[in-house]
Amino acid sequence: MNDTNKNNTVLRFLTCGSVDDGKSTLIGRLLFDTKTILTDTLSQIEKSSKKRGMSAIDLSLITDGLQAEREQGITIDVAYRYFSTGTRKYIIADAPGHEQYTRNMVTAASTSQLAIILIDARKGILTQTKRHSYLTKLVGIKHIVIAVNKMDLIDYDESKYQSICDDYKIFASAIGLDQSGTNIQFIPMSALNGDMIVDRNNFINWYKGPTLLEVLESLDTREDIKESALRLPIQYVCRPRDSDNKELHDFRAFMGRIESGLLQINDKIKVLPSNQESTIKEIRIGDKILKKGIFEESVTVSLHDEIDVSRGDMLVHANDNLTATKGFTAKVCWLSETNLSPNRTYLVMHTSRTSKAKIASINSKVNINTLELEEAIDLKTNDIADVTFKLAQPLIVDKYADNRGTGAFIIIDESTFHTVGAGMIESID
Repeated sequence: MNDTNKNNTVLRFLTCGSVDDGKSTLIGRLLFDTKTILTDTLSQIEKSSKKRGMSAIDLSLITDGLQAEREQGITIDVAYRYFSTGTRKYIIADAPGHEQYTRNMVTAASTSQLAIILIDARKGILTQTKRHSYLTKLVGIKHIVIAVNKMDLIDYDESKYQSICDDYKIFASAIGLDQSGTNIQFIPMSALNGDMIVDRNNFINWYKGPTLLEVLESLDTREDIKESALRLPIQYVCRPRDSDNKELHDFRAFMGRIESGLLQINDKIKVLPSNQESTIKEIRIGDKILKKGIFEESVTVSLHDEIDVSRGDMLVHANDNLTATKGFTAKVCWLSETNLSPNRTYLVMHTSRTSKAKIASINSKVNINTLELEEAIDLKTNDIADVTFKLAQPLIVDKYADNRGTGAFIIIDESTFHTVGAGMIESID
């Protein structure tokens, strides 16, 4: 596959950093310089900038969608923006930088393939920088760009930039970020002036690396899932039973989203948890018959054998030793305003399967600012902790480090059916 096609995919990335590091301006600059802002929108932003007494357009207004955010000068919720180039499409998550919005960042990061962590060149590494780096490690993001922003305010000083890079490398090593297979790229930039975002700048001629857009364009995320084992949770059993169409009268197939791996015609598979085996007869997306199905595709598959398959089952390759479990320990981010209580029963929803669960123990809680472990008897909003679960019904899971799709789950309050927590499995009983 040639270079022009290999990255023709959607790239989801997250921007995060401390307050006033320039996240909104960075995103605005990306959208502006890639010419993806509508003329009407640009005109409105120019008017708003003039009302604020600014001589130049305020690019941060492109992403600050809520009036309350604009009035306070901060970004509260996660804002999603979209743009595309000739190479690929992008989904940007602009995450809030404040501790009280940790849950928002975890939610945004859970589906991101790359994180851009901004650092103010004048301030260097701050507590929020460390917190956001820890959270990107927690959710398994394998590609990180450390964007040293506002270089224009330190006169593009190479030595100061290098000092920040060195400090971050020491910190990354301390939390094991550099040992988790994560690729870290450092870029000096000025989002306000557009330096090293899309275009290069003569003031940073000592920097020989890629611009931010060049990093985004060249990233091949297929490498992250190339060797992953097949995981196809069944969401729906398709039985049209159309008496007017003989072809559909006996049609029986199984629908689901491929969470990882590759599925091909005649592959030998087994169904979990029953362990019944068969081979793949047909793979469809809509009316189109395919030779294979790949990661993130929602497919309809039929088998050569009439075996029992239900919603919540999972298709894996026949030689896979994956089994169901009734217990695991996970890193949990608590999302609810109501505290987690170890005495309560919750619902754990994992892919297309749900089980009642009891909290066996809260093993430790992470101090999100110091990254030290603390004891905990319950969990409050935004808390992150190691929690052991005991399940009423078995679930078919992987460790999150091995598979983000089948290593993650959500926790549901069984009385309100509100989502109250998100978990990433660390060990399996």
